Amino acid sequence: MTMSFSQARAELAAVLDRVSAGEEITITRHGEPVAVLVRPDRLRPRVDWVFEEASRFRAEFEAAEPAPGSVGGLDEDRAAALLSDLRTGRAAR
Repeated sequence: MTMSFSQARAELAAVLDRVSAGEEITITRHGEPVAVLVRPDRLRPRVDWVFEEASRFRAEFEAAEPAPGSVGGLDEDRAAALLSDLRTGRAAR
């Protein structure tokens, strides 16, 4: 759910009840998202996932064999594939 800052401020108790029940609420200011309210127990798995993916990406990056014309051992196609994997995983969360 998305709501304006003014609406969230006016309904803070109800907003916190909804978040406590598991809903995620995006707060906007002048139509632009500025914050997301989420229960702490739902946030931790996301943080853990980011660190796991970063470790996996680093390991693959370090293990990559340098190809002629590549930077840091990754050619453009492999770098694009790794980024696609990360984005796909992020979208699934």
